[in-house]
Amino acid sequence: MAQDVKITKTLDVKGMYCPGPVMETAKAIKQINVGEVLEVLATDPAAKPDIEAWARRTGNQILDIQQQGGVTRILVKRAK
Repeated sequence: MAQDVKITKTLDVKGMYCPGPVMETAKAIKQINVGEVLEVLATDPAAKPDIEAWARRTGNQILDIQQQGGVTRILVKRAK
């Protein structure tokens, strides 16, 4: 499913810890247009639940979350 997604912007927050990844995600999502996709790459284990909670709060859509080799890759679609 995620293979077909066109990524507009990649946010690399590897090595950054809570609340850094979610704050940077909130900033980066404003730099893309509604309907576009932000790819977030994080190493903080808290990034996944933090960004999931942020997406629910803000109404943005998480398309995909993959964890591989200590890196979490989250695809967020800007919804509004």
